[in-house]
Order: sequence, then structure tokens, then C-alpha cells
Amino acid sequence: MAQEIKVEGKASVSQVYKKTVEAESALSFNDLDIESGYVLYQTEINTDTESEELELENVRDYAVVYVDGRLQGTLSDQDKTLTIIAEPGKHTLQFYVENIGRITYGPEITDNSKGLFGTVSLAGNELQNWKMIPLDVRNYPLKDLVFEQKAVNGGPGFYRGRFELNPSSKSYLNMTGWGMGEVWLNQKYLGSYWEEEKQQSILIPSEHLISGQNELVIFELKNNQQKKISLSPIPVFK
Repeated sequence: MAQEIKVEGKASVSQVYKKTVEAESALSFNDLDIESGYVLYQTEINTDTESEELELENVRDYAVVYVDGRLQGTLSDQDKTLTIIAEPGKHTLQFYVENIGRITYGPEITDNSKGLFGTVSLAGNELQNWKMIPLDVRNYPLKDLVFEQKAVNGGPGFYRGRFELNPSSKSYLNMTGWGMGEVWLNQKYLGSYWEEEKQQSILIPSEHLISGQNELVIFELKNNQQKKISLSPIPVFK
């Protein structure tokens, strides 16, 4: 039976916010002078009905959409519409956007903008007055994160678990059920994961393990409400 690691707490993503940029329209990563990583795009909306269509002109490469901290779905440059479900009234709309990579060859190299840019509309009305907040996910000192020992739900964040494993063992983290994010073991970066990929596991290098208690930290963007993660002796695929 696979060893399971219980998620013990969550650190709010707001702890890794960098300086907020405000503009009438959403700005690309290029305009924000950001090469890679994540940016939170946020604005206020007013809904007239419980179901309204959100449409983007451009999003690259991937966005997770929340309204008042509740997951609505995901968007990409191949799928740029989404139905927003919320009670009529005023709400906070958030896009957590990741730049997965830059194009370095071919005809699209001259059109290599990333992030959320162009027109964003809800029920046919253009959204304005944006706040854009870069997230320091990769470089923020994990030891400085403050974890709350309570319900592990409610938007993106850092999740922590602890386990003991023989350092000589070869193991993989089975990320099945998680959405999209990044993983560290004992403050060393292991890699990223995405539920759309065929491979659903991350190798744990034996040199990253220590005798006794090991600490696992997962940055989860989509918040699939997972409260545990398991270890596997072999790679895991869909």
C-alpha cells in the first residue's frame, strides 16, 4: 500500500505578493517587465444574473479563474470563454496567470507576449481598472512562510506535509488529483506538475531526502481540495 502524506496546513498566496501595478487595461508580462512565473490579475465586477459569459482576447499561457475566492474554471489561448456563476451583485474577479515558457523559434517569435492582455469582457461589457500583482513563488524563502493549521481550501496557496522515508529508497510523488503547481522537498525545488500532462508523478532524488522527518511544500494554483498526497515506487501516468 502506498504511503500517504497528510497535508497539515496552508500558507496564503498573499505572502508572496510583490508590488501591485494598477492600470485601466490588463497589461502583458512584457509590459510589466516580467520574464516568467505568475501574475494575479484582479478587478471588481457587477453581475446582473447568476450566469454570465467571460471572454478574453488573449491569455498566455494558462489562467485559473476565481470569483470571491471560489474556483470558476481555467482558460488558455485555445479556450478563451468561461461561464461565471455568482449571485447578482458586486464581486472580486481574479485570474492567476502562468507563463509556461517562451517561444524561441519559428514565425511566432515576434508575437511572444505573455499574460493577460487585450480586451476582457463579461456579458459583453469590457472590464477595466485592473490590479496586477506578480507572485514570487520560485524565489520566496519557504522558511518564512506562515502556515495556518486549519481547513486547506479557499484559493491558491502553499500546502505542507511531513513524512519519514528511508533516504536510500527510490520514490515518486503521485500528484494525481492535484491541479497545477510546483513542489519543494526540504526547501529544495523538485519540479512542477499539471493535471493535463500524461505523467502524474515527480521523482524524489535520494540526495534530497534526509533521515527522520522530511518536509514537503506544494504550491497549488487550481486548488483541487486535496488533503493528502501519496508516494509511489514507480512513475505514475494517466
